[in-house]
Amino acid sequence: MLSREQASAMLALQAEMNARIDPDWLAAAHPYLRAVIVEGAEAIEHHGWKWWQRQRRDNAQLQMELVDIWHFLLSEILLRENGDQNSALAALLGLLDEGRSAGGMDFDGGRYRPAELDPLGKLELLIGLSASRRIDLQLFGALMEDCGLDWLALYRRYIGKNVLNMFRQDHGYKEGRYRKLWSGREDNECLADILDELDPEPADYRQRVYGELARRYPG
Repeated sequence: MLSREQASAMLALQAEMNARIDPDWLAAAHPYLRAVIVEGAEAIEHHGWKWWQRQRRDNAQLQMELVDIWHFLLSEILLRENGDQNSALAALLGLLDEGRSAGGMDFDGGRYRPAELDPLGKLELLIGLSASRRIDLQLFGALMEDCGLDWLALYRRYIGKNVLNMFRQDHGYKEGRYRKLWSGREDNECLADILDELDPEPADYRQRVYGELARRYPG
């Protein structure tokens, strides 16, 4: 499960990202759970659902979709707390606690136990809950387990993806000055090496990832 420090670091990074995308993101009140619906549908496509043709589950893409969904869940929590990161942290930790203790959930007149649903059933339920403006981290955690992710792996991937995006912007990505190839390798491959090498437990994990990117960047 996420530590308090890890949860706080992700919320801070998400608020920073949202402000970069739209400085007035709180006033704009973007429909973040609508984005979860769309990402959930894309995850269904990566899983494969067409019974009339042969399909192969793309687990790597499923994991990426879950990381994207996590971005929007964090954004929704922040929005509900009007951007107050302390309140958002309390809300997130409360949802995580509920997810650990819950045996199931009531939705649309039915009782659902995520452990009894297959991945497609979980994704359909995630979409339905999001359309009803509900966040359930018991369900999200069960989806991660189906796709071979734990909370620490989610934390690493989330932090890594966000820090790399910020590093790119800080080094001229928008202006076309950024070098995506580092000694013949793409930057995301170098990021994967860094994430494998660094201990994710320290509170300054985000800063350490950025520092390693800066040290290895050939520009």
